[in-house]
Amino acid sequence: MDSFIFSLNSTIPIFLVIVLGYVLMRNGFFTGEFVRIADKYVFKVALPVLLFKQIATADIHSDFDIRFVLFCMISTTLMFGGVWAGARIFLKDKRMTGAFAQAAARGSAAILGIAFIENIYGSSGMGPLMIVSAVPLYNIYSVIILTFGASDRQCREASGKIKKTLLGIVKNPIIIGIFLGLPFSIAGIQIPTIPMKAITSVSQTATPVALLVVGAGFQGKQAVAKLGPAFAAAFIKLVGLPLIFLPAALALGFRNEALVAIIIMLGSPTTVTCYIMAKNMKNDEVLTSSVVVLSTLLSSLTLTGWIFLMRSQGWI
Repeated sequence: MDSFIFSLNSTIPIFLVIVLGYVLMRNGFFTGEFVRIADKYVFKVALPVLLFKQIATADIHSDFDIRFVLFCMISTTLMFGGVWAGARIFLKDKRMTGAFAQAAARGSAAILGIAFIENIYGSSGMGPLMIVSAVPLYNIYSVIILTFGASDRQCREASGKIKKTLLGIVKNPIIIGIFLGLPFSIAGIQIPTIPMKAITSVSQTATPVALLVVGAGFQGKQAVAKLGPAFAAAFIKLVGLPLIFLPAALALGFRNEALVAIIIMLGSPTTVTCYIMAKNMKNDEVLTSSVVVLSTLLSSLTLTGWIFLMRSQGWI
């Protein structure tokens, strides 16, 4: 019951902020121009600053485990590659491929990971290590997938797509934020108090503004038409990926904090960052917002189920 209550407390408030954005948009408090500017602000400023802060302040040395790092990196690579390949093969509407693959593979690891571990163990030693191992790859693979799946199809030739992809990775604000934070984390550099407070203030705006934008941009009629792919992506994210990769994690001996971090990496709901990136990179934002809403609502049940199962076996 404690796990269920915690999951509800973690996911339902997120869902309610999305609903608030939808209500405010429909009642004229938000305008299309506001949503466009807020999208741009979150993508180019708030999210990069948030990820910079999370990476820069992560203490990866005290709990460094090369096996854990390699597992996170390899499983992340296999998740994105497998889901993307499946989407390219089975999706009839190829315009959905990039958005579907990103939404089905990319979870809210950075936001929920540390919170869950601290709630269960009182500390989050493995959380930052999971974030450093997986989140940079989340963003690199997302840029690649979304560039190839871009609806405008500006680069038809393979060489043009590769060049565009590489430029997209180098110029992507979120990836820049992550890699700027890595030297601070690796070298253990402390950010002075005054800039740290400013960074914290900006980073705290990322999630609520992004959630409001998801709600404001949610298009009910169009979303209903894409419920099939949205449910499929949510199922893959919340159930399919944990079913595939958790047995490997258990076989390798990961337990307690490490196993909880892996559960969050595999089975957390689709992050709101997916919507921001899909929209800014000209992919299917309607499908993405549907997956964000569905996976957020359903994750209170699925995450609770995974944690209960692991606890009942004495693994966490």
